[in-house]
Amino acid sequence: MDRRELSDRYVNPYTDFGFKKLFGTEINKDLLISFINSLLHGKEVVKDLTYLNTEHLGTGEADRKAVFDVYCENENGEKILVEMQRGEQQFFKDRILFYTTFPIRDQQMIKEWNYRLKAVYVIGILNFTFDEQSDDFYHHEVKLMDTRTKEVFYDKLTFIYLEMPKFNKSEEELNGMFEKWLFVLRNLSRLMERPKALQERIFTKLFEAAEIAKFTKTEYDSYEESLKTYRDWKNTIDTAELKGEKKGFKKGEKIGIEKGRKEGLEKGRKEGLEKGRKEGAKEKAIEIAKQLKAESVPVGIIIKCSGLSEEEINSL
Repeated sequence: MDRRELSDRYVNPYTDFGFKKLFGTEINKDLLISFINSLLHGKEVVKDLTYLNTEHLGTGEADRKAVFDVYCENENGEKILVEMQRGEQQFFKDRILFYTTFPIRDQQMIKEWNYRLKAVYVIGILNFTFDEQSDDFYHHEVKLMDTRTKEVFYDKLTFIYLEMPKFNKSEEELNGMFEKWLFVLRNLSRLMERPKALQERIFTKLFEAAEIAKFTKTEYDSYEESLKTYRDWKNTIDTAELKGEKKGFKKGEKIGIEKGRKEGLEKGRKEGLEKGRKEGAKEKAIEIAKQLKAESVPVGIIIKCSGLSEEEINSL
């Protein structure tokens, strides 16, 4: 029996099924091309993409495995990783940097290779914030830079981070394809009809692909399961965050007061709170992993959600 019990009209792109349905399938390849080109602001034009294997192993048996959300290359052989990061985790930047080593090392397989590398782009769509200094700066483009001259030292490795919770523009405020794409990602599952501001042909295709009522029975069941995992995970994150913040604050406040006696109350309190937050973040990651493990969520997903290693998860 084909059940249509979900009240949403359009798929949630933060679910694993929704993200791969829109950006990880050959039939919707033009959606990914349009999205990537909007991020690069015309500096690099992607005309075509080829999807690559998203599961990568290290060069030795003991090497860690990496599983990408979307991994592809353009017509020039440049590699592009697209990651949907649904929640904050420990060592997030480290993991993303580790991921770049795979498309870099893969290039040594070319015959008569002379170390000349093709560019690698990493796009992180983040459902959390990591830059607390600015409430409205949500688009980060990171390259290797000479700290003295402030000039780009190496332009073939680019990290693009999008802090989605900071993007709060209304439909009337949208300017250009970049902002339109962010608006879609931020609001798609909450929309009941296609916004008038999104009249481009590419969005016609996107809304058709995202309409839940048009899913096959198999697609619908897969999405329902993916949505359940996402909701369970989000509830786990929210619960662990609340516990971690409370515990972290108490620890930090105590450490801060003690430090303040020696070096000044204000400085000690700040340092103490920072330490408390770190301890709270670790405890939050462990709590997330425990609850997801209890729900029989695959280890690969738990690693991405918590930031813990496979060994740490197995020991819980």
